[in-house]
Amino acid sequence: MEQINFTLIEALHKNKQVCLTHYKNGQCIAETGLIQFVDSLGNLFIFIDEVFELKNKMRLSALIDVRFT
Repeated sequence: MEQINFTLIEALHKNKQVCLTHYKNGQCIAETGLIQFVDSLGNLFIFIDEVFELKNKMRLSALIDVRFT
């Protein structure tokens, strides 16, 4: 989890695109986009998806993996 946090913070500060893998409604979903906000203590972050450019508020605990694209 610590590595995921570091990757999210780096993506946020350097405006790097990431591929997120996370749980949603019991399924594993992979999405590509940009990180807009990270709150490690509040267990949430805001992600803007590449396809629709929509803001998605997600829990850090739902994340499985984060990688730079």
